[in-house]
Amino acid sequence: MENRLQRARLIQHMQDTYGTQAEYLWADTPGCAVFRHPSSKKWYAIVMTVRSSRLGLVGEEPVDILNVKCGTIMVDALLPQKGFLPAYHMNKSSWVSILLNGAVSDDQIVPLLELSYGSVAPKRKRKKELASDAENSVGD
Repeated sequence: MENRLQRARLIQHMQDTYGTQAEYLWADTPGCAVFRHPSSKKWYAIVMTVRSSRLGLVGEEPVDILNVKCGTIMVDALLPQKGFLPAYHMNKSSWVSILLNGAVSDDQIVPLLELSYGSVAPKRKRKKELASDAENSVGD
C-alpha cells in the first residue's frame, strides 16, 4: 500500500512543482507514466510498475519504480544505497531506478527529481556566445 501512496505523492509533486502531466504512451503498459520537461520535451522521470525479477530482485510480485536522470557520478553514489537499482529500460550510466516502497524517502527523491528536471532543460548560451550576441546587436 505504501508504494501506491508514494507513487501518487511523487506524481502529484511533479504536476504541482513542474506543471507536467503524466503521459501514458503504451497501451500494453498502462501503469507506465512518462514526464517531460515542457521546454525541451525530453523525459525527466518515468514511473512504472515492473515485476521484481526484471529488476534483479527475488520474486515475481509487481513493484513501482521511478526512473530519474542523474549522471554517472550520481548513479555510482546511489546504487550502493538501499532502494536504488540500475535503471530499468534506460541508459544505466545516466539514469537510476528508485523503488517506491518506502525504502527511499520522498525527501531523498525530490532533490533527484529536481536534478533530473534540470538536466533535460534547454541549455543556455555560453557566456562567450552571449557576449558576441551583445556586440553584434550594439550596431543595430
